[in-house]
Parts: sequence; structure tokens; C-alpha cells
Amino acid sequence: MQGVIETLILAFTIGLTGALAPGPTLVATINSSLQRGWTMGPKVAAGHALAEVVIFLLIVKGLATVAEEQTGIVAVVGGSALILFGILTLKGSKTATLKISSKGASSNPYLAGALTSVANPYFWVWWLSVGSALVLAELREGLVLAMIFMIGHWGADFGWYTLVSTSLDRGRTLLSEANYRKTLALCGTFLVLFGARYLAGAWAS
Repeated sequence: MQGVIETLILAFTIGLTGALAPGPTLVATINSSLQRGWTMGPKVAAGHALAEVVIFLLIVKGLATVAEEQTGIVAVVGGSALILFGILTLKGSKTATLKISSKGASSNPYLAGALTSVANPYFWVWWLSVGSALVLAELREGLVLAMIFMIGHWGADFGWYTLVSTSLDRGRTLLSEANYRKTLALCGTFLVLFGARYLAGAWAS
């Protein structure tokens, strides 16, 4: 049970760092929420999650065997990527903003969530480095823990995009720009520290 809780917390925290990053999926959430209310946030997140289900299945089916033979390489790549993303997140937190666009949103928020995800280079870089390494690490402990990791990851996505949409629907009273930047900075710091610990574990083994 302790392993499940630890995996959920880890997945949620690291997933939050990816969800918070400004990008097309966040823009889609903002635009949809301004036009049709707070329910657009979880709907966009659902489309985003659907794209990640496909990636998760590809990792489990296509990379698991290879990763078993290259455990050290996967760990080094994952740890290095975590540190790099952490540094970039810290740097970006200084000027990050929740930009409000007047452009029209997709008529289908689920489709918007999926398309803006797969069209975002950051999405692929994250999953080909950090995401795949962490899923494979959990998969070595069993498929259930790998699935628990995804549940925690999606909890961060749904929580963040729902917070954004609800905040905008209520006149941005729930989420200030200052708090957004502070949260990003904390996430960046966590990524750097966890990445360093991840690398240390890889070298120790």
C-alpha cells in the first residue's frame, strides 16, 4: 500500500510540472473556458489523457523488453531529462503568465485536448525522456504500479486544467499570476532534486 501511495504522489508531482508548462493545451483550456465555462477544463484534460493512453500502451508493449536490457541508459536519460526540464521550468517561472486569447476555441474540447497535445513538441520530448523512463521504472515492479503512475499523472492534468478553467470562469479569483509563478518555481526545484536523486541511484546500481 505504501508503494502505491508513493507512486501516486510522485506521479502527481512530476505530472504537475508538465501540466503547468505553458503550451497549446493550456491555451485551448483558456479559450474554451472563456467561452463555455469551467467544465471545459476537465474535457480538454480528457482529450489530453486519451493521447497519453496510446503512448502508455506503446511504452508497455514496445519498449519494455528493450528497457530491461538497457536499464542503466534509461535511468541516466530519464534523470538527465528531469534535471534539464527542472532548470527550464525554473527559468520559465520568472516570466510565466496565463495569457488570455480572444481566438476561437475548437468546438470539441476533447478533440482540442488530444490534438494540441500531439502537436506540441514538448509533449513528445517529455514522454520520450522523462515519461517513458518513469513508466518503465514502475513497470519493473509490475503493471499495476505502472497504471497507478498514470492515474497519478492524470490526476495532476485534470486538477490543473480544472483549476484554470474554474478560475477563469470566476473572474480569475482562484489563481493569481504570482501564485502560478511560485508553483512553477517549486515544481522546477522538485524536478532538479528528484532528477539528481534518480541519477545517483542509477550510478549506485
